[in-house]
Amino acid sequence: MTTDKPTIVLDAVVLGAGVAGLYQLYQLRREGLNVRAYEAGGDVGGTWYWNRYPGARFDSEAYIYQFFFDEKLYKDWSWTQRFPGQPEIERWLHYITDRLDLRKDISFNARVESAHYDEDRGRWTIKTGAGDVIDTQFFVSCGGMLSAPLHDQFEGMKDFKGQIVYTSSYPSEGVDVKDKKVGVIGVGATGIQVVQTMAPECGHMTVFARTPQYVVAMKNPTLGPKEQDAYKARYHELKESIPHTFSGFEYDWDPKITWATATPEERLQHMEATYQDGSLKMWLASFGEIFFVKEISDAVSDFVADKMRQRLKNDPHLVDVLVPTLDDYGFGTHRVPLENKYLEAYLLPNVEAISVRKNRNPIKRFVEKGIELSDGRVVELDVVILATGFDAGSGCLSRVDVRGKGGVSLREEWGKDIRTTMGLGKVGFPNLLTTAVPLAPSAALCNMTTCLSQQTEWITELVKTMRAQGQTKIEPTDEGEDKWVVHHDSLANATLVPKTDSWYMGSNVPGKPRRMLSYVGGVGTYRKKCDEEAEAGYPSFVRS
Repeated sequence: MTTDKPTIVLDAVVLGAGVAGLYQLYQLRREGLNVRAYEAGGDVGGTWYWNRYPGARFDSEAYIYQFFFDEKLYKDWSWTQRFPGQPEIERWLHYITDRLDLRKDISFNARVESAHYDEDRGRWTIKTGAGDVIDTQFFVSCGGMLSAPLHDQFEGMKDFKGQIVYTSSYPSEGVDVKDKKVGVIGVGATGIQVVQTMAPECGHMTVFARTPQYVVAMKNPTLGPKEQDAYKARYHELKESIPHTFSGFEYDWDPKITWATATPEERLQHMEATYQDGSLKMWLASFGEIFFVKEISDAVSDFVADKMRQRLKNDPHLVDVLVPTLDDYGFGTHRVPLENKYLEAYLLPNVEAISVRKNRNPIKRFVEKGIELSDGRVVELDVVILATGFDAGSGCLSRVDVRGKGGVSLREEWGKDIRTTMGLGKVGFPNLLTTAVPLAPSAALCNMTTCLSQQTEWITELVKTMRAQGQTKIEPTDEGEDKWVVHHDSLANATLVPKTDSWYMGSNVPGKPRRMLSYVGGVGTYRKKCDEEAEAGYPSFVRS
C-alpha cells in the first residue's frame, strides 16, 4: 500500500528501461550515484518490449542502432539481418542489460504514476503503481517518444463481441487469425508491418485506411559471418561519423548533388539510386530541398508515388486508397515507412482496402458484429487490430502526474503550449532532466540510439559537473527556454513539415497544441549546440 513516507532514498530516478533508460542508468551508476530505474513493463526493452506485434522490426540498420561507448560490447553481438525483427532486438537489449549488470538496479512492473517537486527540500517524491515511494534529487525521464498509445478512439468499442487488440500492447502469446475475419485500423508504419505480415494468414483482412503513406520498399538481406565482420570492422568509422550526420544514420545529404545543380537525368539517377538502397536513404539522403521547396517535394513525391502505382498494377481503387497525392502532403513531411511486400498484400484475394478519410466514409462506430461505416455498411469482423498511433513526444510525461514549483502541472503546461529547453528540461521543474521529449531530434527525426545516447551523455556530464562544484539544483531559465523555442520554431517554419497534419505536429491528438515536435536543424547541429551550452557553463540554466 502506498504511503507518503519514502521507502527508498536515491540520488536519481530513471523513468523507463528502454534504450535511453538502460544507458542512462549505466552512466549515472558509473559516476557513483545511488540510482534506480523504474519500468512499467515486465522486462527491459521499452518500445521493443511493448510492440511485439507480427512484423515489428527495425527501420534503422541494426549495426547503427547501437551503443558505441564500448567496442567489445558492440562487436560481441552479431546481427542476422540488416533490419532484424522484434524478437532479435529484444534479445539484444537483454544482452546489453546483462553484460552491464543492470537488472539489479531496475524495478519492473513499477509504472511511475506521480512525481512532485518539494521546493523546501529541493527534491522529488516519486510514486509508482507498485507502491514505491522514492525520495530523489534528480528525476530523469527516459520514457520514450512513442510510449503513450492512443486508446478508445471509437464509439461503441465495448459493444463489439470479437477480440480487440492494440499493437502497442500486443499479447506475447500472439493472436489466432487463421480462417478469421480480421480488421486492421491504421496504415502508418505499424499498420503497414501488420498488414504485410498477417494478410496471408487471415481468412479475410479488411484494412481501414485513413491517411495514405508514401512507402519505400525495404531491402533486408541476411547477414552472415562475412557481412558481420564487415560492419564490425567499421566500428570506429561509424562511431565518429554517425553522431554528426543530419539524421544520426550512416548516410547524409551529398553536398555535390543538389536539385539546383543536377540535370534532370542526374536527378532521376540519384533518386533511383537512393530508392534502390532499400532504406530510409531515399528520405534522408536524396535531396534535402524536399523539406523546403514545394516544386522539388512534388517531383520526388511523384517519383515515389509512381513506384507505388506500378506495384499496385495501377488498380484504380487501390491507388486511390493507398497512394498519397500532392494535394495530401509531400514525401518526407510524414514519417516514411519501410515495407516488405506491403502493397502486394492488397493484391491478395482475401484482402480489402477501405478508405475511411473524414471526407469519404469514416468509421462511425463499433457494433456487436464488427465496424459500422458512415454510409451504413457494417463490416463483420472476428478480430480488430488497432494501429492507431501515439501521443508522441510529450505523451509519456503528460500521463504522469508531474508537478514542479508551486504545484504546477506539467500536463497542464504542455496542454497550453509545448515548450522545453533543448528537449533537456522545462522551466519550473528543477532537477527534471529529459530525453525524447519535444524540441529535440529525439522526438522524431533521428536514429533513436544516436540521439538518446547523446542526450543521456549530456545529462551525465551535467550531473557530474554539478556534483564536482557542490551544486544540488538546476533549472532552465525563462530566457533560455524562450531563446530555444524561437530558434526551434524558426527552423521548423522554414520547412514544409508544419503545413502537413501528422503526429510530427501533434495533429493526431485532439486538442494538443500545434508545434513541430522534433528539432529539424539536424542531429549533428543539435549535438554541437548542446556541447556549446555545456562549454559555456550552461547559460540557459541556473544552478545552485
